[in-house]
Amino acid sequence: MYEEIELVGRLTADPVMRLTSNGGIPVTTFTVATTKKLSKANTPACPDGWKDGYNGKAWELTKFFRVTCWRGLAETCDQYLSKGRMVFVKGEMNGEAENGIQNPRVWSGSDGSPRASYEITARVVRFLDAASGSNNGNGNGNGSGNGYAHDPAPPGYEDNGVGDVPF
Repeated sequence: MYEEIELVGRLTADPVMRLTSNGGIPVTTFTVATTKKLSKANTPACPDGWKDGYNGKAWELTKFFRVTCWRGLAETCDQYLSKGRMVFVKGEMNGEAENGIQNPRVWSGSDGSPRASYEITARVVRFLDAASGSNNGNGNGNGSGNGYAHDPAPPGYEDNGVGDVPF
């Protein structure tokens, strides 16, 4: 069995990097928003939970994904990414495991209402657009902007020999 998720979207805020307390391993987190659109010409009635698009010609549904990067990938993403940048993310979906079942992480929103989310541990992050400035606003960037970042695995990851699935 093999699980992998790929998504393309825009960062909702600048990435945040920190170092782990047990060894100073870099960890960067950011949120990616993806938007799905349906033409009003093909779907005249608004689907449940969707909203009117900005141009008035489509229905839209936006999803948010919290992404975590480790080690060199964390440093690269912190240095070159910023709010609004478009990225391709490839990785593994995570949540909270209990009795061998992966469930979403449950948390309380700022208004106290319960929320739930899956998180993605990124293995690959591809920068899909050029940086708008010389850095990402935190003083780290050199403005090269368009790049490819890859991290083989986060701490604790074990290669089970599956590798690339041949189909």
